[in-house]
Amino acid sequence: MVDIGTNSMRLLITDGAGPDRRWVEVTGLGHGVDATGRLSEDAMEHTIQVLERFSRLMSEAGVERRAAIATSATRDAANGEDFIDWAEIALGVRPQLITGEREGSLAYAGARSGVDVRGDLAVCDIGGGSTEIVTEDAVVSVRIGSVRLTDRTLPDRPPTAGQVDDAFDLVGSLFSGVDIGGADALVGVAGSWTSLAAMSRGLAGGDPAQVHGIALEAAALDALFDHLLGLTTEETAALPGLDPRRAPVILAGALIAVVVTRRFGVDEVVISERDTLDGLAAELLALP
Repeated sequence: MVDIGTNSMRLLITDGAGPDRRWVEVTGLGHGVDATGRLSEDAMEHTIQVLERFSRLMSEAGVERRAAIATSATRDAANGEDFIDWAEIALGVRPQLITGEREGSLAYAGARSGVDVRGDLAVCDIGGGSTEIVTEDAVVSVRIGSVRLTDRTLPDRPPTAGQVDDAFDLVGSLFSGVDIGGADALVGVAGSWTSLAAMSRGLAGGDPAQVHGIALEAAALDALFDHLLGLTTEETAALPGLDPRRAPVILAGALIAVVVTRRFGVDEVVISERDTLDGLAAELLALP
């Protein structure tokens, strides 16, 4: 299973029983889409190279059923279908261009299967171009993510006070009508959440498996965000727990995470490595 995201490309190989195998490559596919409405040639070429590598890995592993999904950047870009055509050649299967609501449903299914949380839960999936808030009964997809927010309001490192205020105003307005009802826990999935959790604990390597199931306290998140505000991109890239390729957009991801925790009044967020790919895998494995 392949997830073609706005910032990163991810591959999951699983049989539903043995150990999962996962790969992540940051290509920044969606950088600039918010301003130009198009995927750049360089970003597409880099991404296609990664997808060709993923295809080889699936062949080497003897994968019998391939599936791929494409999310915010591809569905928002005027040349998204052209990219899908090239991705199909690279992967040997045509990626499904899914909606934010479908993305959220898959993330919820994956997270629900992966964390030991009692009661009702809400899932927050911070992507590069959109953020999904999902409960058992509803999916809300908000058109803001770490890449889109960086491009729109946080281009400088460190940012100016005005840029930060604008970012908070924008994200706050977009989430003003979003609710998680009576959920007993909030679960965070995808690269922003796993990176923030790893950074808060100073874990080397940036492996999402290291933080699966841990609780990221809102107070620790606030402190980490305050620290990121004063750093250059190069200084951010050197922080333990962060994949350096995520350094340009992690501040925006952290800001969205801060807004979410404050908006929903939660003291902590449970981190899950399992997300959209796991939801998609479960569907595929259930087929006859």
